[in-house]
Amino acid sequence: MRARWAGVLSLLVVVLISYVDRVNVSVLITDEAFTDHFGITGDRVAQGALSTVFLVGYGIAAFFLTPLYETRLGVRRGLFVSVALWSVMTLLSPYALGALTLTMLRALLGAAEGPLFSLKTMYVREHFAPHEAGRPNAVSSMGVSLGTAAGLPLITYLVYRFDWHTSFLALAALNAVVGLPLIALFVRGRGVAAAERPGFGATLKGALRMPRLAPILVIEIATLAYLWGSSAWLPSYLLQERHFSLGAMGAVSSLPFLMSLVSGFLGGLLLDRLPRRLLALPFVVGSAGTAASVLVVAAAHSDVTVAVGLILAGGFWGLQGPAIPTLVQHCAPARSVGSAYGVVNGVGNLVSAFMPTLMGVAIAASGGHGFGAGFALLAGAQAMTLVCGAWLLLRPVQSSSVPESSMDRSNLESSRAS
Repeated sequence: MRARWAGVLSLLVVVLISYVDRVNVSVLITDEAFTDHFGITGDRVAQGALSTVFLVGYGIAAFFLTPLYETRLGVRRGLFVSVALWSVMTLLSPYALGALTLTMLRALLGAAEGPLFSLKTMYVREHFAPHEAGRPNAVSSMGVSLGTAAGLPLITYLVYRFDWHTSFLALAALNAVVGLPLIALFVRGRGVAAAERPGFGATLKGALRMPRLAPILVIEIATLAYLWGSSAWLPSYLLQERHFSLGAMGAVSSLPFLMSLVSGFLGGLLLDRLPRRLLALPFVVGSAGTAASVLVVAAAHSDVTVAVGLILAGGFWGLQGPAIPTLVQHCAPARSVGSAYGVVNGVGNLVSAFMPTLMGVAIAASGGHGFGAGFALLAGAQAMTLVCGAWLLLRPVQSSSVPESSMDRSNLESSRAS
């Protein structure tokens, strides 16, 4: 019991570190020294594209590398390779010779991070039964909210207290000094004999045949579109549109993601108590609440209303997070759970990758300060989740992710007893 939860907590920290890494550029594009250095000052589309290329690399890697990791490396070695590559790409970034080189490094960093959530999902599937997966999914996913909430003020402090180079170097050290030792010490994968491993093609084919794949894909796209769009532009919105101070910007940027941390944990507890036919309920409630809150922010004149709307949006959005891997674990064949989530997460990131750039286009079309048009895109994405969540409630999922052999059952029992 303690060993498997130590792995969950270690995964939480690794996810946290990865999300501090991701929000780095969101703060950097508010720093003129950074944008002047790379020649993108005032170019909203180019600034949004720095997030987009990261997510394109992430999505391609999540789709194509995950089956390889699942069939050849496993959870522990796959995570170790990924985090080591994060450190290298982050360390090289401040020494990029120009915007093109930085863009390439961002894409490679995204590719290195691509298999992370699939590996996390594999770990939960290997060590927890389907009916108890909600809590470990929720706890390990807390790193998304914690990393974003902690990352925005941390990067703001590093950039404005020191310089933009420091943020890259600090993150490279964080990956190497914290992430790698945690994986080595606490994350344990379940070994599978080479003869029992399905091949790359069979694993990917099993993932693509997962029931309910299409609506889950749309939900993942919409959920990630909200995350990437809001985190990419929130610092700029608060500083440049609402004229918040640096301290107020850091605090208000963090609060929505702290709220999503609490709601995500509550969502995980709820999932373990809901009957299988109601597993999509968090999508319906969460998406409706997120869309309404975002529209309030877009129309608000008061800074207090803006802050409250952002916090409520974060809370409703966070409620949805644990339901996605839980649905995949219920629907996917047991030996291709990681690849199934890789397909969902990979395609989700590839499509949602364009949200920061689309928001940049919408903002630029409104004179560079019309952030309301960008927020309308976020609300529209949540409307898609609402439709798909309602469809899944009408057509409940049937669990197929059960142990496929006596060896699978004995491994699960031994991991639960440890």
